[in-house]
Amino acid sequence: MDEHLLDEESFTSQKIDWSVWKKIFSFMKPLKKKILFAILAMIVLAATDVIYPYISKFAIDGIINPNIAAGTQDLSLLKYFVLFYVVFMIIQATMVYIFIVLAGKVQVELAYNIRKKAFKHLQELPFSYYDRTRTGWIMARMTSDSRNLSEILSWGIIDLTWGLFLMVILIIVMLVINPILALITFAIVPVLMIISTYFRKYILKSYRSIRKVNSKITGAYNEGITGAVTTKTLVLEDSNFKDFDLLTSDMRRQSIKAAIFQGLYFPSVIFLIAIGTALIYYAGGNMVLNSVISVGTLYLFSSYVWQFFDPVNNIATFFAQFQQAQASAERIVSLIETKPDIEDSQAVIEKYGTLFDYKKENFESIKGDVEFRNVSFKYHVGEKVLTDFNLKVHEGESIALVGQTGAGKSTIVNLICRFYEPTEGNIYIDGVDYKERSLGWLHSNLGYVLQSPHLFSGSVMENIRYGNLESTDDEVIAAAKAVEAHEFIMKFEKGYETECGEGGSRLSVGQKQLVSFARAILANPRILVLDEATSSVDTETEKLIQTAINKLLKGRTSFIVAHRLSTIVHSNRILVLEDGKVIEDGTHSELIAKKGHYYQLYTNQYSEEMLELSIR
Repeated sequence: MDEHLLDEESFTSQKIDWSVWKKIFSFMKPLKKKILFAILAMIVLAATDVIYPYISKFAIDGIINPNIAAGTQDLSLLKYFVLFYVVFMIIQATMVYIFIVLAGKVQVELAYNIRKKAFKHLQELPFSYYDRTRTGWIMARMTSDSRNLSEILSWGIIDLTWGLFLMVILIIVMLVINPILALITFAIVPVLMIISTYFRKYILKSYRSIRKVNSKITGAYNEGITGAVTTKTLVLEDSNFKDFDLLTSDMRRQSIKAAIFQGLYFPSVIFLIAIGTALIYYAGGNMVLNSVISVGTLYLFSSYVWQFFDPVNNIATFFAQFQQAQASAERIVSLIETKPDIEDSQAVIEKYGTLFDYKKENFESIKGDVEFRNVSFKYHVGEKVLTDFNLKVHEGESIALVGQTGAGKSTIVNLICRFYEPTEGNIYIDGVDYKERSLGWLHSNLGYVLQSPHLFSGSVMENIRYGNLESTDDEVIAAAKAVEAHEFIMKFEKGYETECGEGGSRLSVGQKQLVSFARAILANPRILVLDEATSSVDTETEKLIQTAINKLLKGRTSFIVAHRLSTIVHSNRILVLEDGKVIEDGTHSELIAKKGHYYQLYTNQYSEEMLELSIR
């Protein structure tokens, strides 16, 4: 299945796929000791749960009943009853403590193992994966799906163990004490199981529907808040409210439905258990009158009828949750097993290492010659963007890429950065096919400034230092000065220690762009890519960036995807693209003199007066 088709409804199987669960269970191998100890605690707990009513039977038959018959109040055995009760209470409390601690640890560590594996794999996946996979889909796998699986495979399995052992021990004890009453008790178990399974299945189904609607409501909240200005300018308040009202009404309907199922479930089970208890009292009462069993035994069986409810309920709940979790398991496995479109060959890995273990001592230096040789490229969906494309760029050249949307500008720089690879043909860096070198080698020599810069949560200093984690504070400050960012940074109250906020929310677009530019420069790249780097900033900030560009492009091979043509007038070469082909190639002055396609683009942006100034 292609990632661009991935969606919540793509995983709706209700059948248990053990091949998928086997892969999920593999995450539990490092936790097997904790799981075994927790299961052992559950077995002991199940045994104490069975013994507790037996202690009460001992009190009834050994202390209360004989004294009533004899008309005396000899309570000499009471101390043994109290002792047994205290001992088993301590044992039971200890087992519950061990179970809660170990199950909690298993849940946390299992979720950690799943998320760690998934996040590591996400770092290995290329840009193409993120380009065609919704962010929300990935986030749901890393949060709700991993959480659901960790809960089921920790608390659920251990609860299941307790339930199964409690039922087995109860069955054995009851058959040994009185087979007839045992069979009467067992008669309600199949019906109890059917009712529990039926109700649990529909209760979980209802809550799943509620979660889906709740996600839509959360999305509506987000759109309503972030799009408040647009809503008001287009007078969409009433329309938005009606849409939101439909969602909340659906949420109310689903919630009431779930509450009705929940409300019917427990009374149905209690009614069934009451019938079983009545049958035990009827049959057992006759046995007591005929001196076949004691009063304590009758009490014991009436207690065991109620005790059957918890394990049956737990087992039904577990299997319903397990079935519902099939989709979560499939989605997690789908993410983790996604094959990267771009990966180094084994020979390259042996020489240069992996993304997580570089062998930098084997990294060759880059001069900056870049060549496209008969390159064709097509995205997963859509027509070919490049066909038999050829381009040769020499070390230190500044290449500007110009053209309408869809002409192939961003595709070319993405291929250079190896975010994608050619469908046909080859790309050479310094005369060597870049597939013969590692991704780490290439990316460590690249600087990339995006149109919409992204900053991470943390200080300005930390965000710039991401360009080179080994750089000193002085080097970070020098990089900021080089791109004219130092002045505005020092105006902040905390200077370089100012928090950028999530996504750089506390900085303006222009400030974020300058910080991202400083980050790219700190890496001291041999190849620099500027993808519409000045299109989102004001004129004053553009001048600051342009000043920095003019100084810093010297000696580096650079590719500039330009929206504002004024930023590329000093480029060594300007390539005008149309449908993935170069239709014009030359300097700014040469292309203006031709009065061709570039001339038309430029004059559409600037007046004749500006045009005359640009060619002087």
